[in-house]
Amino acid sequence: MTENVFDVAPADLVSGDRVAGRLYTDPQIFEQEMTRIFERTWVWVAHESEVPKPGSFKSTYVGRQPVIVTRDRKGAIHTLLNRCRHRGASLCEKPKGQANGFTCPYHAWSYGLDGKLRGIPYPDGYEGVVDKTELSLKKLRTESYGGMVFATFDDGIEPLDEFLGDARLWIDRFMKQGGGYPIKVLGKHQFRFKGNWKIQLENTTDGYHFPIVHRSWMASVDAETADMMSFMTDPEAITHDLGQGHSVMQMVPEHSDLDADDGSEPLQARFDHLVEELSKTLDAAQVRKLIRAMHGTGFNLNLFPNVSMSAAFFRVLRPVAVDETVIEHIAIGPDGPPEVDIVNRERLRIHEHFQGPFGFGTPDDAEGWDRVQRGAQGAPEMPIMVNRGLSREKPSPEGWPTSHVTDETGMRAAYDQWKQMMSDD
Repeated sequence: MTENVFDVAPADLVSGDRVAGRLYTDPQIFEQEMTRIFERTWVWVAHESEVPKPGSFKSTYVGRQPVIVTRDRKGAIHTLLNRCRHRGASLCEKPKGQANGFTCPYHAWSYGLDGKLRGIPYPDGYEGVVDKTELSLKKLRTESYGGMVFATFDDGIEPLDEFLGDARLWIDRFMKQGGGYPIKVLGKHQFRFKGNWKIQLENTTDGYHFPIVHRSWMASVDAETADMMSFMTDPEAITHDLGQGHSVMQMVPEHSDLDADDGSEPLQARFDHLVEELSKTLDAAQVRKLIRAMHGTGFNLNLFPNVSMSAAFFRVLRPVAVDETVIEHIAIGPDGPPEVDIVNRERLRIHEHFQGPFGFGTPDDAEGWDRVQRGAQGAPEMPIMVNRGLSREKPSPEGWPTSHVTDETGMRAAYDQWKQMMSDD
């Protein structure tokens, strides 16, 4: 592949507190992002609950390249390029399912769940020509942490644990919203917006926009929920730069670690019906854990470059073109006995109310993203500002650059990583 050539070096497009608008509009920059970022780092592809048993699979993408995430008969998870080794046809068009393997619909070459070539029809024409052991599906390096599955085209990259670094603490905390049970995916929906992928990447740790863009949502919820999300003037509500482009925005600090509960916080009255029903089969401590976690955790964790663990759901971005991005919103809940099904039904209703296609939150966000892309077409060399809170950014006790929840610390973290990766030939 011939690399595109920048007329301006990436290092000159990102400074400490601003980025060139061209980062949203330049097709050459986008093409290099696909190779220098999405094909060289760990990209989130699945939650383990999406491939729960041998033969389970999920179709997805790493950047623009189609892949299949599978669990083989021994329980190992693989990420396979969705491309037959014969003539390049895609092997799987289903978003998820159960299979014994994959057979190409064009010439019926067949592959196992681990990607190994199992069979070729009419093999006599290949005698002395093909060694099946050399024609397995291309396999991406795949590792998991906390149930989150990541894959990379770069076999020489650092281990996933090192890539995640201090974000692992926040992944651990995020998974506590199962209320003592593991987390599972409940459902998902996806949509496209006519804008660059980095516009959405910025949004997850952008507390500044919340009371402006989401006024209609704030007006639609009960007073307790609205009060809980009124973090604009809370000095304890902060954002950390966790390194490697990752960041976390703590909107409701008292819910950052759901295990830290002294019992003094009253449960929201809107969930009284759940308390009554759950109390028939679960003890009071279990019920309290499940109810306190109904809105998820009190933070949004942004993992560079493509997934956020946002309060009570996963948001996944997939770049399609310089001005087009696919977003998946994935609802999650506790993977417990039948009696917690009522919790998951309620969590789905909460998810739909904000994140759903007819919700009060996502459509307003998407309108903002579209407008940024349209506006950025004008004077593309004019900078996008990410300087809010720069003068009050201080290191936390852990050493993380930290500022208020409304500040742009998380965006600066992501663009520092972008600059580093785009400058690496």
